[in-house]
Amino acid sequence: MRYAHTVEQVRAAEGELRQLLPEGTLMQRAAAGLAATCAELLRASGRIYGSRVVLLVGSGDNGADTLFAGARLAARGARVGAVLLDQDRVHRAALTAFRAAGGVLTGDQREGCAEIARADLVLDGIVGIGGRGGLRAGALPYLRAVERAGVPVVAVDLPSGVDADTGEVAGDAVRAAVTVTFGTHKPGLLVDPGAEYAGVVRLVPIGIAVPSAAVEALQHADVAALLPRPSGESDKYRRGVVGIAAGSARYPGAAVLAVSSALHAGAGAVRYTGSAAAEVVRAHPEVLVSDQGPAQAGRVQAWVVGPGLSDGEEAQRTLDQALDAAVPLLLDADALRLLARRGPVPRPDLLLTPHAGEAVALLAGAGVQATREQVEASRLPYARRLAELYGCTVLLKGSTTLVAGPDPAVPVRVNPTGTPWLATAGSGDVLSGLAGSLLAAGLAPLDAGSVAAYLHGLAGRTASGAAEGAPITASEVAAALPAAWRDVARGAETVLSLGKQLRIG
Repeated sequence: MRYAHTVEQVRAAEGELRQLLPEGTLMQRAAAGLAATCAELLRASGRIYGSRVVLLVGSGDNGADTLFAGARLAARGARVGAVLLDQDRVHRAALTAFRAAGGVLTGDQREGCAEIARADLVLDGIVGIGGRGGLRAGALPYLRAVERAGVPVVAVDLPSGVDADTGEVAGDAVRAAVTVTFGTHKPGLLVDPGAEYAGVVRLVPIGIAVPSAAVEALQHADVAALLPRPSGESDKYRRGVVGIAAGSARYPGAAVLAVSSALHAGAGAVRYTGSAAAEVVRAHPEVLVSDQGPAQAGRVQAWVVGPGLSDGEEAQRTLDQALDAAVPLLLDADALRLLARRGPVPRPDLLLTPHAGEAVALLAGAGVQATREQVEASRLPYARRLAELYGCTVLLKGSTTLVAGPDPAVPVRVNPTGTPWLATAGSGDVLSGLAGSLLAAGLAPLDAGSVAAYLHGLAGRTASGAAEGAPITASEVAAALPAAWRDVARGAETVLSLGKQLRIG
C-alpha cells in the first residue's frame, strides 16, 4: 500500500521529529535522497562529472533542500548553478554550503535562462508543499526556458504549481520527469491533474511518523489479499450471484458487456433482467434471464443497475425495485441520472460509479452546483463530497479513478493502474459488471470498487499490450480480466510497470 498525507499532517510530524534531532538533520536526509536520485539520472545519461545542473531556488525549506542537494552534486564534479528567485529569503546555511562546494550563483534572468538552455538537468525548488495557486510571474520566464530546452526536471517534494493536498493545478505549473518527495507521498502526487505533472515519483524516507493517511493506493499484494477465492465447499451461491439490470433496445451491448465482465470476474452465476435477454444469452448461454425486473429475477447477492438502461418509466421501476432489494447495489450510467432526480438515498451498501459529467448531475441532485471542468480539476474534494452527500461509496472514474467512502476519516483510494486506451465505448460497463461481481462475492463497497478499478486497469494494459499499447475494445478488456486476476494472485507485477523507468536522454 502506498500512503499519502496532507500538508498539515506532514508538518506536524516533521515538527515532532525536529525536537528530537540535531538542527538540520531532516533537511540533510532530504537533500541526500534528492542528490542520489539526481546522480542516478545523470549517470544514466552518461556522466555526473562535468554535467550541467541548474537549481531553481525559492524560499524556505524547499529551496534549502535544493541548495544542499546541489552542494552534494557539485562535490561530485557536476557544474551546478543556482537561480535565486527570492534572494532576501534564501536559507543562509544552505547557500553557504552550496558556495563552499563550488556551486555558482546565476545572476540575472537572462543569464539563468541561458544556463537552463545548456543544462542536463534542472531541479525545481521554487515552491514547497505549502504553495497554492499557479506559479508567480517571477518564475514564469524560467519555466518557459525549461519548456523550450526540453531539459528534464526533478521536482523537489512536489512540482511547483501543484496543490499538495488535492492535485489541483490552478495556473502555470512545472512538469517534472521525476518528483523526489520526502517522508510520505502527498495526495497531489497521486491524483490528476497533479499526478500528470509529477512524472515518476520517488519517495525518500526521512524518519517521520505520520498518522492515518488521507489517500492510499493499493498495490498487487493488497489486491491479492482481497480477491475472493472458492473453496472445496463452494457452490454458485457461496461464490456470489450477481443480478444485472442493464441494456435497452438502443443499447443492448451494454448489457452484454456488463454480464461478460461479471462472468470473467468470478461470479458464481449471473442473473440478467432487461430487454436485451436474447443478445445476452446468445453471447453467454450460462446466464439466467428474466424480463420481470429485479423484484422477480430470483436470488442474488448484489445488483448492478444502469448500463444502457435508458431513462423511461420502465428504467425508473427497475431502479426502484433494486433500491428496495436488501442486497448491495451498484448504480452506473443511466441509473445515476435517475438517482440524481430522486436525490440521495443514504445506504452503506451502495456503490455509485460516475464519470465527471454524471458526478455533476448527482451533485445537482443534492443541491450542489458544479461544472464538469471543476470536477475534473478537483477530483479528490468532489469525490469526498459526493460520498458524504449520498451516504455511500463513490467510484469517480477518469484519468485518475478515486474510490471514496462516506466516512471522511477513511482514506480515499487512488487507483494506480490503467491506460488511456481504456477511454473506449463500453469500458465503464465492463467496470460495473466486474465491481458488481465482487460485491456479490462479499467485498465491502470500498474494497469492491478499489479492486475492480485495479483489475480493470490491469486488464486494459494486458489487452492493449506492453509499452505504449494499442487500441482496444471493451470486449477485449472483459476477456483480459482472468489474466489480470492471475497476475495479481501470483503477486508478480509483470503485466505493467507501476513506476516508469528513471532515465533521461
